[in-house]
Amino acid sequence: MIHNESVKEEDADFLLDDVLFKLRDIELVKGDCDWRIEQQFTISYVLLVVINGQGRLSIGTHDYRLRPDTVYVCSPKQTFGSVVEQSDEMQMFLLKFDAVGEARQGEKPLFPLVGEVPIHSTGQIAFMCEAIYSQRYSQDGLERFRSQVTFQELLYCILKNSRLIPKDSQTALERTKEYMEEHYNDNVTIDQLARMTEISPKYFVDLFKKTYGISAIDYLTELRINRAKQFMAQTNVKLQDVARQVGYNDPFYFSRKFKKEVGVSPTVYMKSRRRKIAAYEPSVIGQLLALKIIPYAAPLHPKWTAHYHRIYRNDIPVHLSAYRQNQHWENNIETLLHARPDVVISASELAIREKERLEKVAPVFYVPWTERNWREHLQLTAEFLGQSEEAEHWLTSYDRKVKIAREQLKRKVQDDTFLIVRILKQNLYAYSNRSMAEVVYHDLQLSPAHPSDQPVYNQRITLEQLASFDADHLLLTVCQETETLEYWKTLQYSMLWQELKAVRNNRVHLISSDPWYEYSASAHERIVDELVRIFSGNYPK
Repeated sequence: MIHNESVKEEDADFLLDDVLFKLRDIELVKGDCDWRIEQQFTISYVLLVVINGQGRLSIGTHDYRLRPDTVYVCSPKQTFGSVVEQSDEMQMFLLKFDAVGEARQGEKPLFPLVGEVPIHSTGQIAFMCEAIYSQRYSQDGLERFRSQVTFQELLYCILKNSRLIPKDSQTALERTKEYMEEHYNDNVTIDQLARMTEISPKYFVDLFKKTYGISAIDYLTELRINRAKQFMAQTNVKLQDVARQVGYNDPFYFSRKFKKEVGVSPTVYMKSRRRKIAAYEPSVIGQLLALKIIPYAAPLHPKWTAHYHRIYRNDIPVHLSAYRQNQHWENNIETLLHARPDVVISASELAIREKERLEKVAPVFYVPWTERNWREHLQLTAEFLGQSEEAEHWLTSYDRKVKIAREQLKRKVQDDTFLIVRILKQNLYAYSNRSMAEVVYHDLQLSPAHPSDQPVYNQRITLEQLASFDADHLLLTVCQETETLEYWKTLQYSMLWQELKAVRNNRVHLISSDPWYEYSASAHERIVDELVRIFSGNYPK
């Protein structure tokens, strides 16, 4: 669901005269429909200014529609990421900056804007971003200093021209969107919504689609289907009652609509939801999905479980925190206590106190994570849930896919060697986790350039050592946080990096933590698919 959060009236008098702002970096990002900014964690403020194009942006757990008449602000210790959705080329300035000042009562942020901020005078703001970009990368030190001055003017311009939203009023278009969210089960019509905005039905249809990237009717259908999924997660629910609760008087029409949108009939969907199974870690989600089980509760976050959050967030009724690797486990257990799942699936490596509290929620099945491999994890989980036949069917299908992929890759890369490199902070590592070892080097039989005798390793290396491996291909994973990204940006301009054989031959392939860091059946299938896409030529550079 697209979120709309902007400047509130009470922020208008926010005191800024004792706050210092310093520009850390400015980047002009461009791309077509395959372009994206990977979900990343930031320690600084991030200001995004769209010059051209449209897409989606997530800040934390909120989604926004990217458009040129708006700027977007991400606060420190949040995550953000973006994708383009139209064929038009995206052009956007990404500015990172720090704010320094005395702590305020109530711990208000030092910068008053957050989320989506509608702006007047966007042409002036675009012009100032271009000036800052030019000054920042000038050979003249005085011009680089001037970029800080121009940046202060930019912040002033944004604050001065932001369209403040009064406390008790919102735009007419936003009111219609909120009306649909509150009255999705009523007989909502385009004529009715157009009357609320005091414009013609035709203009309303065009304006809604342009603003939110989805038609009003499709948005209403999305609301109804997502709410229906939540009702279906309840026990002893009847199809006709679900249909009526979400605004469909005819259960047969609802069934056709649901199957068209979801891909399976409501009956099949409800059958899969009868047991309330909680996945305590992200990797457990990947195992359950391979068994065609959508968990009742699971850790979801746009960065740390990006794939599952994007596809299944409306199918999973209870969202646990996935923020920074189980940092909020106590809150997660409280959430599970209220949700009352039938069973919890967890890896066995939990602290004693955490295990004791988790076992008060429901019966817990602990997967023997270190003692067994992912195939055995899947089979043991399936056996516990009475789905052994489904597990064997999935493994047979996976092995068949791997065989085809192995033959395709062999024709493309022949005897080329591969090295997986991890960049973290300001360090390089020759890297291979369990997933990479078992999928890349064992299942797909790609030739490793690293001479290690151990399948799993995380060896810190220098650029000179990286060059000595002489790998034909580098699979590169870059930690999506500020210090690492700044180092990666600098590294690409170093002579030693540019002289690497893989770099010279344009054979450096960026890979993301999702799915490459997840040890599960579903994640491994996605790794296979991704490698095939990379080497088929149908893959964004």
